[in-house]
Amino acid sequence: MPVIPADQSCEIIQLAAVCGGHFLNLFTVPRCRMQHGAAKVTGFRVQSHRLYHHRLPVLTNSLKEVLVSFIAFLNMLDRPVLVGHNIHRFDCPVLARALDEFHLKAEFQLAVSGCLDTLPLARDVLKGHGIPSFRQENLVQTLVGVSYKAHDALEDVRSLQSLYSALSPTPEQVVRHSFTLDSLEKPASKPLPAAKGKGPSKASGQRPLWEHLGQVGKVVEISKVGTIVT
Repeated sequence: MPVIPADQSCEIIQLAAVCGGHFLNLFTVPRCRMQHGAAKVTGFRVQSHRLYHHRLPVLTNSLKEVLVSFIAFLNMLDRPVLVGHNIHRFDCPVLARALDEFHLKAEFQLAVSGCLDTLPLARDVLKGHGIPSFRQENLVQTLVGVSYKAHDALEDVRSLQSLYSALSPTPEQVVRHSFTLDSLEKPASKPLPAAKGKGPSKASGQRPLWEHLGQVGKVVEISKVGTIVT
């Protein structure tokens, strides 16, 4: 399925990540006005250049500080796989645009082994199981047996960590639904057939993504909350 780019007006308000017992949870004041519907769903609103969540003030950082802190968090984990639900179509395009703005994309890509979208992964793993909805909240309720506070990035990633464990995908399934930020900018194409008697070609000194994924033991779940210009 081709990538549907996230709306260019989407911005990061909250960025959360978790890996085992380690977590990151940061907020930033959006640089655009929020839609009433987005504020109602997420509980976030901006007043006098301050961010509030359910009427309580929230400590914030600049967007660049949030991104730099996120990369520092990833660097502590020895090139983990970045996992999120529907991140291929929404979260990662928004994240990539923000990283590009502050010239941090290359640094980010050195900090991770790749990205993995649990939405198509869950559809693959649970094919034929009669799951009525593949929304994260429904999958967590069905497979983990718990409900959680959706639209809060930290709760999202904590529940996603449990969901990923419950899915228990095979290495082949993980590879099938993995991607890099660079691949978001390129149209999907069929791989060229390998020449007889030869393995797949690759640049000198460069390992394919599946090799990285096969050797990485750590997974970082990510979630972010976006806002839309009115």
